[in-house]
Amino acid sequence: MIWIKKITKIVFVVLATFFFLLIFLSLRSVPEKIFYGVSFSKYHSDELQLDWKEVYLAILSDLGVRKFRLSAHWPMVEPERGVYNFSELDYQIEEAQKRNAEVILSVGRRLPGWPECHIPEWAQELSWEIKKERILSLIRETVERYKGYSSIKYWQVENEPFLSVFAQEHCGELDRDFLKEEIALVKEIDPTRPILVTDSGNLGLWKDAWRYGDAFGTSVYMYLWNPTIGQVRSIYKPFWYRAKTNLMDLLFGEKKSFLIELSLEPWLLEPIINTPIEVQLERMSIDKFNEVIEFAEKTGFDNQYLWGIEWWYWMQKQGHDDYWERARELFKS
Repeated sequence: MIWIKKITKIVFVVLATFFFLLIFLSLRSVPEKIFYGVSFSKYHSDELQLDWKEVYLAILSDLGVRKFRLSAHWPMVEPERGVYNFSELDYQIEEAQKRNAEVILSVGRRLPGWPECHIPEWAQELSWEIKKERILSLIRETVERYKGYSSIKYWQVENEPFLSVFAQEHCGELDRDFLKEEIALVKEIDPTRPILVTDSGNLGLWKDAWRYGDAFGTSVYMYLWNPTIGQVRSIYKPFWYRAKTNLMDLLFGEKKSFLIELSLEPWLLEPIINTPIEVQLERMSIDKFNEVIEFAEKTGFDNQYLWGIEWWYWMQKQGHDDYWERARELFKS
């Protein structure tokens, strides 16, 4: 009985220490003003059978968005080996530049959007050694092309590269040495801008992404979907993100941090256009949409990039304009 009491005391002390440490770390002020941006993807617009330029111009002109995360997806930029196509990305960056908008440009193989690692058909069967050479060429061409634009504020190198448990069938194991090589190449070509490295807010430990980059970005996914148990709501509370940010500051030094991906579209296992509207409304109702925004306001991040804007535009065309109108309120504020 004595040893049971001792173990109970030890467990109590450990839990109490953890609890009070968590409270202490979560004491991070919530910003009075949040600056909202969006992730925009031509690919996602194409998936929804939308005119991507129409969507992008509506985001710029109708909503008045002035902060963007854009992506140099490999299949779009190098559709054939050694043949580069920058026309779509040129348009996006030039339109942003005209309006003095700020851009975070993502480069590499693993970039925002499923299947995470975007590889053109011609490169699918290449060995990893050859792929690395081609990815470095892709990064060099992209950074050299856009480093002269004042609208570019950060280079994001890869997307959540340390999230190895997700999309492993498409991405394989993380090659840490190669990630360092990618980052070093971007710094060599453009030493004037900081490198952003991101990690998952739900599954990531943050420490590696925090150390690898000059700035850090994370994601918040509140509503997910599991084919076995249905919709799942994240167990995390806003203070968890504040505590993790403070812990990273203490352990590895303070850095600019972003909520780089705030999920505001339904989590689906099939294409949106093949999913009944009723299912989409159930998984991301306007009430859930507002709940996610209110949750994120308390996470401590003053720069928040919203995910799902192509879907809001598509829903507007389906007669559900409350998402677009709510976004208009956010960006006007």
